[in-house]
Amino acid sequence: MTEENDTTQQPLRIAIITGPMVRIPPPGYAGTERIVTVLMDELAGRGHDVTLIGPGDSEVRCRLIPTIERALWTSGMRGDPTPYIQVTVETAWKHQDEFDLIHSHIDTQGFSFARHATTPVLHTLHGRLDLPGLPELLDEFSEIPLVAISESQRRWHPTNNWVGTVHHGLPLGDAPFSSEPGEYLAFVGRIAPEKGVDVAIELARRTGVPLRMAAKVHDVEEHELFERIVAPALKDGHVSFEGELATEPRDRLMAGALATVMLGAWPEPFGLVAIESMATGTPVIARRAGALPEIIRHGVDGFLIDDLGEADLAVREAEKLDRAAIRRGVVDRFGVDRMVDEYEEVYRSLVARKATGDRGAAAEWTAQAVDVATPGSSERSLATEAPVGG
Repeated sequence: MTEENDTTQQPLRIAIITGPMVRIPPPGYAGTERIVTVLMDELAGRGHDVTLIGPGDSEVRCRLIPTIERALWTSGMRGDPTPYIQVTVETAWKHQDEFDLIHSHIDTQGFSFARHATTPVLHTLHGRLDLPGLPELLDEFSEIPLVAISESQRRWHPTNNWVGTVHHGLPLGDAPFSSEPGEYLAFVGRIAPEKGVDVAIELARRTGVPLRMAAKVHDVEEHELFERIVAPALKDGHVSFEGELATEPRDRLMAGALATVMLGAWPEPFGLVAIESMATGTPVIARRAGALPEIIRHGVDGFLIDDLGEADLAVREAEKLDRAAIRRGVVDRFGVDRMVDEYEEVYRSLVARKATGDRGAAAEWTAQAVDVATPGSSERSLATEAPVGG
């Protein structure tokens, strides 16, 4: 390979596409947008030419191609974001020739773009893939390169062009740490049915351990659930509600807890709250569902439970866990460097395929890339030993 075509070392021109809902970096708690932020920063720090295609009020240390003037949640918009996502895709399409590779974080909405673009387009899928219409959509676009964020997420679609499973990574070493267990349970995330809000509140009632909730309430369904489930618990004194917290106060909340609870029965595609809690030394009590068995080592980082009875037992056992060991383990397994190393490997392989004129499914290469981009089997063993599902 000539020096001109050698993509193994030279910096890449990378575009990152993010959705219109939340600006980068996110002003409060967010999932996908936080991963996008740390991925962009680390890629730029490694010398790549990085561009964000996203909301115009984003504040980034790289080039920004605005899609809309202000992120939808910043502007107070709560309706259907589909037209704005279409604007995002069209913006990326207009600028595609400026990049070696485009990395999309708008889930399935960019699939047609990936099929017809002249520049390689990689999709990291952040959501669950069993919702109505998604199996048919994935079948139709079986050739486009995809990255999963857990083995659980991709397991129903084994024949798609998965070029890797890349667990999320965050700068966890800076999280506050407490070596002593606290006297309350923490709930962090959204007031949504799939998050197990009602189960968390019932666990607090059952054990007598107070529950502190740091959660966002945005759409109509979330407001209705808050009024129906959370508000009565506030009056009873079992729960305190602290709203959506920024990173620092949210991490302090988790650091001071006996345990963080994640009791929803839905197949969580990853679970950032889990690794963030463990970074503070606080164990996680989680439903044995989705990707959580890939993240939490039962009896080491927390407990994987199947019902309220087991959750009750986990609360009583949580104080026995070594919080320093919990922190060490998660910082080692879910750091930013590991995540970006794996994405770089996938990026360079896709760019090399284009350079050689191979833009097909490349099944042989895909199998090799999955082996490279998937973390070691020691981190995955629990996922195969424990049944997955709620």
